[in-house]
Amino acid sequence: MSKQLVEVIINNDIKVTAQFEDNATTRELISRMPFTISMDNLYAREMCHRYGRGGLPTDDARDRSYKVGDISYWPPMGSLVILYKQNGEIFEQQPIGHIDSDVSFFSKLGSADVTFRLKA
Repeated sequence: MSKQLVEVIINNDIKVTAQFEDNATTRELISRMPFTISMDNLYAREMCHRYGRGGLPTDDARDRSYKVGDISYWPPMGSLVILYKQNGEIFEQQPIGHIDSDVSFFSKLGSADVTFRLKA
């Protein structure tokens, strides 16, 4: 599988496109698409949905930094996150993909329903 374009729809209103990597985590997520999850705004830097520890497979989870717009999976809590603000933290994560467009609008949200689907 090569990189996949995924449409991310927030509250049935805002649409952005993410480019997903090819790894065990993304292959599992893509097999579930389309799907909608509730995401909560945490730490004034990320939108987060917790599947629970072991909720998604990983094959390259390790400590690393992130860029604004990254979508990652944090294995210790099974958290799927969209990172919208940088704070310099390095944490264990499995990269999923990246949104190239502006994601600062997430800072104004509390919780949101977020749909992921393959872009046609």
